[in-house]
Amino acid sequence: MVAEVASVSANGFWLLVDERELFVPFKQFPWFRAATIGQLLNVQRPHKHRLYWPDLDVDLTVDSIEHPERYPLVSKARPNIALQRSGRTSRPVRSQATRQAARR
Repeated sequence: MVAEVASVSANGFWLLVDERELFVPFKQFPWFRAATIGQLLNVQRPHKHRLYWPDLDVDLTVDSIEHPERYPLVSKARPNIALQRSGRTSRPVRSQATRQAARR
């Protein structure tokens, strides 16, 4: 049981599974979008119906790639770009009394 990434494009990647060629679009599988080529190529097939990318900790069924309409839940999580650019993290707002007490 082997799975292999055959090609990568700006929109997704082609995956060879058994004698089938499946397209994995980044739009439907967003956790692959920021992956490196090396991370995409490191795919394992622990079971006939499952695929696993250990570098990304992504575990998918082959059926979810073949029939994404059966799996309507798609991750909508997006990184907080503003925090990444500034390198700042949010901190709690302290009241004026708390700030004055801290100065003493």
